[in-house]
Amino acid sequence: MVGKSIRKGIALLVVLFSFGFATRVGDIASFEGGRSNYLVGYGLVVGLKGTGDGKSTIFTVKSIANMLNRMGIVVDPRRMTTKNVAAVMVSAKLPPYAKPGMRVDVEISSIGDAKSLEGGTLIMTPLRGPDGEVYIIAQGQVLVSGYEARGRGAQQVKNTPTVGYIPNGGVVERELPFQNIPDEINLYLDTPSFSLAKLVQDRINAEFGAQVALAIDGSTIRLKKPEGISHVDFLARVENVRVDVPSTARVVIDSRSGVVLFGGDVTINPVSVVVGSLTVSIKETPEVSQPPPLSPGQTRVVPRTEVKVQEKEARVLELKGATVSQLVESLNRIGATPREIISVLQAIKAAGALRAKLELL
Repeated sequence: MVGKSIRKGIALLVVLFSFGFATRVGDIASFEGGRSNYLVGYGLVVGLKGTGDGKSTIFTVKSIANMLNRMGIVVDPRRMTTKNVAAVMVSAKLPPYAKPGMRVDVEISSIGDAKSLEGGTLIMTPLRGPDGEVYIIAQGQVLVSGYEARGRGAQQVKNTPTVGYIPNGGVVERELPFQNIPDEINLYLDTPSFSLAKLVQDRINAEFGAQVALAIDGSTIRLKKPEGISHVDFLARVENVRVDVPSTARVVIDSRSGVVLFGGDVTINPVSVVVGSLTVSIKETPEVSQPPPLSPGQTRVVPRTEVKVQEKEARVLELKGATVSQLVESLNRIGATPREIISVLQAIKAAGALRAKLELL
């Protein structure tokens, strides 16, 4: 189905996933104290091809002037242009148990009026935590998934060219305070569910042949380390316990990029879908009215407006117990755009015909 979408020129990616198989406990849960920490910093992206911030973005101009002053170069901010530089916010997620020297991915987002970050390089930027301490230093070439092309009379933008990321662009400089692992520790499920908590409890107890796990609620399972085993060995065995996770019917839509992900168990109640669009074009062609020579008339500009209304023929689909994959395939065959497909899924959900949870990113 993805191949058909590509052949028809529709930039829609459909991925099938299902949760009805054995999964490691470490992939669906996390241990108490093993949380990630979010970091943020302010930086500059340089080397842009005229798509950076304009002179009206005062903080970018001052940032460049301050940076050059620290390097021993005194400049007048009023005489600077910043079209090749963009001010950005840099964010990263510090994983648990991260040690100095480890590398993490960082995300770059423009905060000025830059048009695109494509081809830019982030210069050294410290990332701080809520305590004000620097934990990561970020720098590197920015990768952007979108683009912007413009001329004097037209422009074309795809995705979000003012947001990018740097793979392994952050180096950990400081580790988080470490606490010894206690004999009793909680295991938190990523998706709370009483049935799943019960399954995880039973599988862990079967693995160790003893009552080492107790489900407290739908998201918490309390673990007690048995005698004669180290903390690391105990938690490693718990992580590798496999559980048959129940299937979850879910449709996830990324409206910015037109990506739709759905589970194989997602179905649709009987429903009819009408797909159509209305296009209104207005064209202005001013004309000059010239009076005859020696007449008392005056030369005037007469507006000429041409309005065209074009409505595509409505396309009707009748679905009876179909799956989302069959719906998307049918919409692709009639030439529906990614935006139309997303709108159809939202409308089916609003009508109560979609047997799944709908999540928008």
